[in-house]
Amino acid sequence: MELIDHARVVRENAHAPYSKFKVGAAVKTASGAVYTGCNVENVAYPEGTCAEAGAIAAMCAAGEYEIAEIAVIADSPTPVPPCGGCRQKIAEFANPAAPVTLATMEGESQVTSVSALLPGAFDASHMS
Repeated sequence: MELIDHARVVRENAHAPYSKFKVGAAVKTASGAVYTGCNVENVAYPEGTCAEAGAIAAMCAAGEYEIAEIAVIADSPTPVPPCGGCRQKIAEFANPAAPVTLATMEGESQVTSVSALLPGAFDASHMS
């Protein structure tokens, strides 16, 4: 199964009763394992969790910390990129050149990289 297919499947589990905007994400680690996440809203909108953050949390919970590739899918006219916070979360665990596939439910997709999504990222070198 392709990484985007994992994201498509988990998207159906999203809890989005307020926005009605379901998002699915899947990360593949350096080991080849795949972890998925979907957005989870609550009534204290916007205090929910993004799909990308959920996939990253699942990855870390399994003891893995390196994203080799990520895919995100939503029912949108064009591919939807991760929000700013999720871009920073992705950059924490991925090489800047790691591929990021953004897709729609209708099959349109775009492949970019972590560095293209978050140029000039804040990283650990800034903490020295």
